[in-house]
Amino acid sequence: MDAQAKKISKKSKSSFYYAFNLLPVHKREAMTTLYAFCRETDDIVDENNLSNEVKFEDLRKWRLELKKSLSGESSLALLNNLSKIIKQFKIPIEPFFDLIKGMEMDIQQSRYPTIDDLIKYCYRVAATVGLMSIEIFGYKNISTQKFAINLGLALQLTNILRDIKKDALSGRIYLPLEDLKKFNYSEEDLFANVYNDNFVRLMRFEAIRAKEYFEKANKCLDIVDKSTMFAAKAMQLIYFNLLKKLEAKNFDVFNENISVSKTEKTAIAIGVWAKYNLIY
Repeated sequence: MDAQAKKISKKSKSSFYYAFNLLPVHKREAMTTLYAFCRETDDIVDENNLSNEVKFEDLRKWRLELKKSLSGESSLALLNNLSKIIKQFKIPIEPFFDLIKGMEMDIQQSRYPTIDDLIKYCYRVAATVGLMSIEIFGYKNISTQKFAINLGLALQLTNILRDIKKDALSGRIYLPLEDLKKFNYSEEDLFANVYNDNFVRLMRFEAIRAKEYFEKANKCLDIVDKSTMFAAKAMQLIYFNLLKKLEAKNFDVFNENISVSKTEKTAIAIGVWAKYNLIY
């Protein structure tokens, strides 16, 4: 395994890390490299000390190195190792470049007028990762691709609800502006961390939308693929628990740090692994 990829994965300790840690060794190592690629791509945009112009240039170079890696010619070991995994598991290349497009969207815009605009962004930064991952997990039914897309959208929408305060600090609003208007909650209210009935109603509305995508994902996962998708199902349960915690706290994300603990993530991952490997 690439040493850099392993270091990035261990340092992060994200939900992604807990979900794939029980995979067979060869799949776990492949997912570690894939995660490192996604993390490094995201970090280019999250670097606060760089101008947007520099970030765009860094993404351009990153895309170029990714293209070079497909023939083993990148100067970056991580990308050359990623290319080997792409070939080994026959992962379509489009999601990797779509992910980079999603990062470019993050630089270009800090508002999303409609839900369609937001879903396009969520597809690029999250559903793409699902489409990459299921090729490593392995599946038989083509509907599993729709499972990956809908689950990715559900996870990203949940992320957005959790991170509203943090995103506002960087001048970003991911909630569709049409929804803010619908519930009479302004951009100024959000930046001022105004917690009122309008905000709670807005958040409930968004939570219902996230739940709908979780449910769509459930309906797309055929029984024949459930055992190989246990890592994805673990991610689903971790984030659904997060959504329930947000609801239980009445979406007071301005005054509380609402999250799923490391212990809870570990327990969920082990429980899902046992369920799907012992039953199916």
